[in-house]
Amino acid sequence: MPLGTLDRTPPPFFRQGLSARTKLVFFAALAVFLMVADRRFAFTPPLREAVALALLPVQRTLAVPVDAVRAAGGYFDGLAAAQARMGEVEADMARQAERVAAADRLAAENAQLRGLLELRPAVPVVSRAAEVLYEARDPYARKVVLDVGRAQGVQLGAPVIDPRGVLGQVTRLYAITSEVTLLADKDAAIPVLNTRTRQRSAAFGGVQGQGTATMELRFLSGNADIEAGDLLHTSGLDGVYPPGLPVAQVHSVERQADTGFARVLLRPTAPAEGVRHVLVLDPVGAPGADAGGSTPSAGAASAVGARAPAASGGRP
Repeated sequence: MPLGTLDRTPPPFFRQGLSARTKLVFFAALAVFLMVADRRFAFTPPLREAVALALLPVQRTLAVPVDAVRAAGGYFDGLAAAQARMGEVEADMARQAERVAAADRLAAENAQLRGLLELRPAVPVVSRAAEVLYEARDPYARKVVLDVGRAQGVQLGAPVIDPRGVLGQVTRLYAITSEVTLLADKDAAIPVLNTRTRQRSAAFGGVQGQGTATMELRFLSGNADIEAGDLLHTSGLDGVYPPGLPVAQVHSVERQADTGFARVLLRPTAPAEGVRHVLVLDPVGAPGADAGGSTPSAGAASAVGARAPAASGGRP
């Protein structure tokens, strides 16, 4: 085929038309014109709203699978959380049922033992609500003043408690007020019982510079079975405090090999800071004690001393 007969024109796909520079100048000018026109005449917001309105069904349709996947994920997550919570609740119910069964069993055993030993039931204690008026002015003592006194039936030596445990004991009695010596005071002492070992001892106040520990157990042997965290309750043997009231918790135990004793620091379960309302109990051993005389424990001790000669045949 002769070369002159060939078609040398490029196919339509490879035809360039205007040059790239011409197109750049044209579209740049068009963009500038549209921006200036939009600034002056603001015709693009209605156009955007129309396009958005037209595309809204499409967006909603495309979002349906995404929302469905998210909802399914949330459903399964919530189902797993609910199942885990149900397992925790069932375990807690089982523990509560075990505690109730143990409490019922202990109550039945207690009633049976009391019946066998012919013990009288626990002495009911009369209580009176009181409000703390102010702290005593003595800077070296830990005492508070209550708004109840002899006129309200308060007795000297009456225990004072709040919902957390024992606060102290009435040591001064007036007509309509009373002064309470707190357990943290240097002159305070209370017989206690270790709920873990059932060991009896006496707790004293007045510990200084030990942080939250303001009481201690004295005259305790170095090999005594006592640990930090042990709970101490009232023993009820003094004839003043009802048994079973929380008193303190063991804060630290220091074994002193040179003296053979252990220093046991205690943290009261009912700190006096911030206390406003309390209960004043009648002493257990002497509900009719003289308000202006000795404490109930002293009366009980004198009664025991008076019976001793009679029991020994009348000899002094």
